[in-house]
Amino acid sequence: MPNTRIKGEDTELSVTLNGKTQTQFAEVRSNEITYLLELKKEGYLGETTERKDEIFNGTKGRMELHFSTKTVFDFFKAIVDRAQRRAPGTVVNIKTTLNFPNGDRPRVMIRDLAFGEIPVNFASRTDYGAVTLDWESSEAPQVV
Repeated sequence: MPNTRIKGEDTELSVTLNGKTQTQFAEVRSNEITYLLELKKEGYLGETTERKDEIFNGTKGRMELHFSTKTVFDFFKAIVDRAQRRAPGTVVNIKTTLNFPNGDRPRVMIRDLAFGEIPVNFASRTDYGAVTLDWESSEAPQVV
């Protein structure tokens, strides 16, 4: 049976800012998407086990990238401007295309990301500059 597991080399990530693809995200080291589900448990008298339910609380993720031009700081400025209400209509979306060996190519799209801290890191003299972006969205990923 052929190996159909997917690897990082089989993924493509694109970030859009107000509908325009951000080319500075070409050097992505890692990308993580987490579905935020809250598990609710409640025990009732006369029942022998707890009842379970879940609540969807959005999506969160993290991406780490290297950068080779100053344009990544333009993206950071747009995020900071939105946070300071200087550009409140700014919208950031991500799309990850997964290229499976069997030919399937689903696209995972998440709309309207909100960002936390944006650390820029130079770990040592020989390490490349890196940025880790933590984000959240109240939207569920759409897979098409």
